[in-house]
Amino acid sequence: MKEIEVSQLAEKIAAGYKVVDVRELNEYNEAHIPSAVHVPLQTVPDNLDAFRSEQDVFVVCQVGGRSGKACQYLIDQGVTNVVNVAGGTAGWMLLGNDVDSGTTA
Repeated sequence: MKEIEVSQLAEKIAAGYKVVDVRELNEYNEAHIPSAVHVPLQTVPDNLDAFRSEQDVFVVCQVGGRSGKACQYLIDQGVTNVVNVAGGTAGWMLLGNDVDSGTTA
């Protein structure tokens, strides 16, 4: 499985790459990476198209565990363009990056 450190994510977002947040709705609403699309982990099997892209899609959760599980599931289903974000949303915030709240994405 491909993985990047959260410190590398801002440049990927600036380049136009998609970020998918697989946390629960209440976690997403509290704080999420700007532009991140919300697809809760338990709904990933029903939303494979949200991850299909000609570019890499960066999958994020709170620290990297759930997004890793999502990535492995997606790879097993033939969606191989996914990249786990190690450090997750918590790491994003620790680096001082901006977050959005509510259901803006």
